[in-house]
Amino acid sequence: MVLSKKEKNYSIVAYITFIGMIIAYFMNKEDKSAYVTYHIKMMFGLVILLFVSQVSHAYVNIILGDVLWLLSFVLWVLCFVYAVQGKKPIIPYLSEKFQSWFTFLD
Repeated sequence: MVLSKKEKNYSIVAYITFIGMIIAYFMNKEDKSAYVTYHIKMMFGLVILLFVSQVSHAYVNIILGDVLWLLSFVLWVLCFVYAVQGKKPIIPYLSEKFQSWFTFLD
């Protein structure tokens, strides 16, 4: 798979905070790229996981919240590295679920 520089840059922007994901989404609307859409969906799933970690930390269990936060951070770093390398990250179970759950981002 040969990626254009634009696709690679958009996928990297998607992982630069929640705002970067929104920017990448709107930049990808012009020239639809399945590769960039894949990364946007991954980041959206990670943002939701981060939100769940914060809610569980505050209202459920501090340790569970910390574990979920650490998991979301490690997965974010992994996905960011894959985007820089021009690859699609494969997170067992979560990657396919994120792609099927967030079809509204297509």
